[in-house]
Amino acid sequence: MSVGARGPGPNARALAARERRVLALVAAFDEAGRIGPCVSALRRLADEVVVVDDGSGDRTASEARSAGATVLRTPRRRGKGGALEGALRRLGPADVWLLADGDLGATASNLAPLLEAVTSGEADLAIAILPPARAGGFGLVKRVAAHLIRGQTGFRACEPLSGQRALTPQAMEAVRPFAGGFGVETAMTIDAVRAGLRVVEIPIDGLEHRPTYRTPRGFLHRGWQGWDIAKAVLPRMLR
Repeated sequence: MSVGARGPGPNARALAARERRVLALVAAFDEAGRIGPCVSALRRLADEVVVVDDGSGDRTASEARSAGATVLRTPRRRGKGGALEGALRRLGPADVWLLADGDLGATASNLAPLLEAVTSGEADLAIAILPPARAGGFGLVKRVAAHLIRGQTGFRACEPLSGQRALTPQAMEAVRPFAGGFGVETAMTIDAVRAGLRVVEIPIDGLEHRPTYRTPRGFLHRGWQGWDIAKAVLPRMLR
């Protein structure tokens, strides 16, 4: 299901957002050069930005800290889902959670419609539909993830792998503990729909990821992504 933000007008939504503590959580690995602008953009949307540096070997942590983020570091790579779950165990409560990928750079400022959908009461979990990628693979992993979500819940996901998500505290509780690695988003959608939560997908213009290409490294990344999704969905199929 793909919907645009509805409900109260812009002024009412802005007021509702100000009355809630928004915490932005970013898992990042080797995102130097992009994480700083990403944090700066998110600080305009959230009361606090927390970056989980998942064992980066570059300046990700220092750039995030300089941009104003609280930085939590893992001594070794735990994968996206593990890094986020570990951070959540250390953080206090929030009224609205905003998850974002560190490679969005300054385009993370465009995530406001996700917060509006949650703060207006339209959704418990709002997921960004990204513009068509400038580069990438053949879409196989994305189609498989969407097929798995539909098979387990009946929900037709347009963007099953999108890491750009806003959640209510109730939704966050329902989808934890997070699945490991790159299976976190697919598992989150399945868990949220099964819990009877309102899940919406919202097209958002202007979002831009660091591109991946049809190279050995790119295909290896997608292979790991598919493997993580399989590991996340299998136990949910057996429940």
